Amino acid sequence: MATIALFVYADRPEALNLAADLILRLDAEGHEVRLPIQSAEAAARSDLSYPEDRIGEQLDLAVSLGGDGSMLRAVTAVADEGVPVLGVNYGSLGYLTGIEPEAASYAVDQFLAGGYTIEERLRLRCCLGDGTRVSALNEAIVEKVDSGRTVNLAVHIDGEYFTSYAADGLIAATPTGSTAYSLSAGGPILAPTMSALILTPVAPHTLFDRSLVLPVNSILVINVVGDRQAAVAVDGRSLGELGNGDSLTVSVSDQPARLVTFGQRGFHQALKSSFGLLDR
Repeated sequence: MATIALFVYADRPEALNLAADLILRLDAEGHEVRLPIQSAEAAARSDLSYPEDRIGEQLDLAVSLGGDGSMLRAVTAVADEGVPVLGVNYGSLGYLTGIEPEAASYAVDQFLAGGYTIEERLRLRCCLGDGTRVSALNEAIVEKVDSGRTVNLAVHIDGEYFTSYAADGLIAATPTGSTAYSLSAGGPILAPTMSALILTPVAPHTLFDRSLVLPVNSILVINVVGDRQAAVAVDGRSLGELGNGDSLTVSVSDQPARLVTFGQRGFHQALKSSFGLLDR
């Protein structure tokens, strides 16, 4: 018997309905089902509620029923435990969530039967000077707080000073995150299984405005210079603000995300679908 956690996008009634169906079926088959507290409240199943900081313990599978945001939340909760994550797409883009809702039940059956593969995705390890340590599948962002004013950020790569930016911000992204904020800021698209780090400036006031694609073992340190505060966010989660001399250190996590796949469409098909590219 397996232990399975469901991460449900609470604002989608269809996702809640599918979660209810999966819970009934899995319970009838003798599997243990867990729900993070927010999902348990939305599904009216407080009996299955489980603390999110412990939900990955002795867990066999996490299933995300939502969009890429829900998938990021599931990965954050369980990746350090090496738990595979299956994404069911109730969002619009679906770069991370490869299964459509009508195939969700079959996909869970396939996983339980061993008919799946694991695709590993690089994650970031992000460290603040106050000791805060978090991981990211997509990106870490240091950006301006005050509208209409840039922030000054100095970048060190592998212990050596590289350059300083007067910009709206800097994005340190994974290949998976190359299609997120980094892309909208003009960064390159990388295949998600590549091993590299991307550093992309946001609206820089400098002649050097290009993204950098760096080796996977690079260590980035982004320092705030001057009296303008900067905000830090990791995969959409705010970590607070940095002042003069404060820094964010970004490197690659030892533990990748493990995504469940079944040999469906490849990355280039997902790009074509998302950007409306036509076959020629």
